[in-house]
Amino acid sequence: MAATTLVVMNVLLGFNQAFVKLVNDGLAPVFQSGLRSACAFVPVLAWALLMRKRLSVSDGSLGLGVVNGLLFSGEFCLLFLALDYTTVARVSLFFYSMPVWVALGAHFLVAGERLTVPRLAGLAVAVGGMALALSGGDGADSAASWVGDLLALGGALFWAAITLLTRTTRLARCSPEMNLLYQLAVSALVLMAIAPLFGEMVREVTPAVVAIFSFQVVVIVAIGFVVWFWILTNYPVSNMASFSLLAPVFGVFSGWLIFDDPLTPGFVVALLLVGSGIFLINRSSVPRRAEST
Repeated sequence: MAATTLVVMNVLLGFNQAFVKLVNDGLAPVFQSGLRSACAFVPVLAWALLMRKRLSVSDGSLGLGVVNGLLFSGEFCLLFLALDYTTVARVSLFFYSMPVWVALGAHFLVAGERLTVPRLAGLAVAVGGMALALSGGDGADSAASWVGDLLALGGALFWAAITLLTRTTRLARCSPEMNLLYQLAVSALVLMAIAPLFGEMVREVTPAVVAIFSFQVVVIVAIGFVVWFWILTNYPVSNMASFSLLAPVFGVFSGWLIFDDPLTPGFVVALLLVGSGIFLINRSSVPRRAEST
């Protein structure tokens, strides 16, 4: 069951970038991100109340919850902007490097999550793959691609910070729904407030844009992110990402399938290096709970 859940999550996460890029045609990136958070807040809150999930802002988690929300704002601001500058395939390669940065941070912040020799080798291989892509060795060297690549990489760093914050602070004792509500509430306010700074907020809204946006709100955010937090609270901080090497693969596939993103030999090599690095980082210790489920 756990393995199936992780695979399904990675399919959704992989295709998410393609959905965002499609909606970017109708709604500007930052505005789309803020509106998505605002719309998703209602069903998540309704679900939490209906299921009587533990919700509290007076348990000492409020300050950390706000920090969590600010990191979430940064993550999706950068991710959605990245998709305006470069391809879904390239964004997927850089954004889903998140497990690499989680493992690096966990070495310093989480007991028992040290960087062993295999993990250090994996870190070097993954960083080498990203360096290859950034250098233009994969066939892309335009200024726009560089901007998009760096924005996606910044989003990955914010995502890693959220993962570590959730596992190493009292937020780990909050329900997944409470963590997500913190993120959605803060990011809705922050992103909607700064959206006008990035130009026009509405581009060309079509029925297809509305349908894809609605799918994101309900399936990706309201359901998917709650499941992601459940994963965070049930797996060791670096090893829970073992399956996430699938996310960049599905992301690249969605970019090729929907947008005909070019897959040059150099890009494929870069993707293989990043995926291999993530595999090496996580293969040295498989969590017992994952094995028994």
